[in-house]
Amino acid sequence: MTGTGTGPLAGVRVVELAGIGPGPFAAMLLADLGADVVRVDRPGGAGLGIDPAYDLTNRNKRSVLVDLKSAEGPGQVLDLVARADVLIEGYRPGVAERLGVGPRDCLARNPKLVYGRMTGWGQEGPLARRAGHDIAYIALTGTLSMIGTPDAPPAVPANLLGDYAGGSLYLVVGVLAALHHARAEGGTGQVVDAAITDGAAHLSTMIHGMLAAGGWQDRRGVNLLDGGCPFYGTYETSDGRHMAVGALERQFYDEFMRLLGLADLAPARDDLARWGELRDAVAARFKERTRDEWTAVFEGSDACVAPVLSLREAPAHPHLAARGTFTDHGGLTQPAPAPRFSATPGSVRRPPARPGADAAEVARDWGVPSVQQQHPDGRRPS
Repeated sequence: MTGTGTGPLAGVRVVELAGIGPGPFAAMLLADLGADVVRVDRPGGAGLGIDPAYDLTNRNKRSVLVDLKSAEGPGQVLDLVARADVLIEGYRPGVAERLGVGPRDCLARNPKLVYGRMTGWGQEGPLARRAGHDIAYIALTGTLSMIGTPDAPPAVPANLLGDYAGGSLYLVVGVLAALHHARAEGGTGQVVDAAITDGAAHLSTMIHGMLAAGGWQDRRGVNLLDGGCPFYGTYETSDGRHMAVGALERQFYDEFMRLLGLADLAPARDDLARWGELRDAVAARFKERTRDEWTAVFEGSDACVAPVLSLREAPAHPHLAARGTFTDHGGLTQPAPAPRFSATPGSVRRPPARPGADAAEVARDWGVPSVQQQHPDGRRPS
């Protein structure tokens, strides 16, 4: 079985130097869309500490083992690079260069290569060589300050906002744009510097415009879209679950208030002095019924209200089930590839790659015998 799928990136070859977090997710997205992604794992592993069989960010990929600190390791990666379109790495600045697989070495071997670099702080700047994680990156860019209630510390949005939205997705956009350039007449390969701080800051572009225009206060939980608005937020139900409300426009708000049974309070929408009264009334009403009872009340309406589902509940929701938003592959329920394409759909075609398990297959398909299967300790089989 080859690594190339039938998506819009079928035929694109990607080398991923193993890491954790946003780099693997970016490579997974490329693989979901049909690219042939070969993950270069290190002997001994460097994953999340979970069984590789459950690391879904490594689905649709193949894996080879390479010890980049060995004498032959850099050459093995460069052999792959010579036949690749894209390389993705997530080392601290300077590490890939020290290992002999930095941009200079790779582009010398393949001038058309797109070299994607995924870091938190970027390739230069005072913090470039400092350790960090998602939470620190979004903290520095101001995005974390917007999340949560005004009477509590900022809420942590898992690692979705920094690692994956500000990191992985920007890396993929950059890689695809650079690949388009490299394949154009006269185009060349280049380095894509995807920093989570840059991406997370970029995500807040609209908010900065509103701030400049006086339509956003630089504090948490007092604005239209940050939970400060009583008709855009979440409310607890009688069973301790929650409903999400997004009734911003007048017609949706009126429908929301009617179905909630608070139509007499509808004028409070346009009177900021009454927002506290409105919030209390809405909260009290939601506490009168369970989440599922309120879901039934708003079913089929344009009130812009939805139940807050858990990760395990979401795949069974009728709309998501009808669209196949989640899929089962190899006994694992997981989000299906996105976005969707009418002519070249992506798919989940392979389970998470086991470190080193695909070396013989990759060596054959890519014509790179130097990456033949090694033992977990990095030695070649005798």
